[in-house]
Amino acid sequence: MNEAPGFLFYILAFLLLLGPLVFLHELGHYLAGRWFGIKAEVFSIGFGREIGGFTDKRGTRGEVGWLPLGGYVKFAGDMNPAGQPSPEWLSLPAAERAQTFQAKPLWQRAIVVAAGPLTNFIVAILILAAFFVAYGRPDTPAIVAAVQDGSPAASAGILPGDRILTVGGRSVENFNDVAKYVVMRPGEDIDLQIDRAGQISEVTATAGVRTMRDRFGNEERVGLLGVQSGPQVARPVSLLEAPWAGIQQTGAILRMQIDGLGQIITGRRSVEELGGPLRIAKVSGERFAMGATEFVFLIALISINLGFINLLPVPVLDGGHLLFYAVEAVRRKPVEPQVIEWAFRGGVMAILALMLLVTFNDLGAFGVWRNLAGLIG
Repeated sequence: MNEAPGFLFYILAFLLLLGPLVFLHELGHYLAGRWFGIKAEVFSIGFGREIGGFTDKRGTRGEVGWLPLGGYVKFAGDMNPAGQPSPEWLSLPAAERAQTFQAKPLWQRAIVVAAGPLTNFIVAILILAAFFVAYGRPDTPAIVAAVQDGSPAASAGILPGDRILTVGGRSVENFNDVAKYVVMRPGEDIDLQIDRAGQISEVTATAGVRTMRDRFGNEERVGLLGVQSGPQVARPVSLLEAPWAGIQQTGAILRMQIDGLGQIITGRRSVEELGGPLRIAKVSGERFAMGATEFVFLIALISINLGFINLLPVPVLDGGHLLFYAVEAVRRKPVEPQVIEWAFRGGVMAILALMLLVTFNDLGAFGVWRNLAGLIG
């Protein structure tokens, strides 16, 4: 049965999800800039025409744009994508020029740029740490309690009592590590190292494929081995342990996201799985309907995703700026303005093409193309 929330519910949940994350991302840039004495001219949540705002005593204009799909901080002196001195910048009085972004050392500019994605990761770490304190950390031993007849695990010779040491070459701490790896790889060969009564051996299992359908009608292909664990165990986590546990879990989720992107690039997963703002709105509405815990966990996932995407070495993203700063550090001189200008044009075109693709996918997720085909047919 499809229990999809209404359209307005999607919009509300999307704004509650993305608005705070964009604000915190830009706040990271802003606070790092203030730390180094850079004046911020604009702090914007959303793009396009301003629908509301105010100017603080420092002269920073805080505004809300009509298109709530991002945001930005505009620092004084940040007048062109190349970040090179311009006639306008050179004409500023010395005192004002000293407070501009361009006037700061390379390492300070790099920290300011990196502060946004870093803030996204910190938000996720804090949320996940709080979950560990509240619910404990999964710690079920990676010992096979039962093997389903005719399953990939049975075909590979895995037996009850086997302890799984590694999966896909990655060390395993608990049964949850095995499940997370396998579920991402439907139909793929998976190498496992097992300990059977002290004897270490290597086996390869071809993960089965199962299509899971949730209460909202969403379908997902997942991998399975056909093994069961013993009773689920959750280890209590203290306040002192929680930050490190949050960091570890953030790293594990980030690795899963990188794995997923790699599978799409190599063709092992369909490009249709790439989603954009519309699909985020859909998922956020569904998670919101499932309760506060599910929704807050989604906030952590999206925050990690935003941090990761912004660090990709694509011009116009934070990672693109950091790439040029790295080249500048090696060459000991800035990259030529014309090179950066063309790179940024290419980056804009790539982002626009990606947005068209994910929007096409998102409309498909909402059933638009299927309904159109039905009308035409």
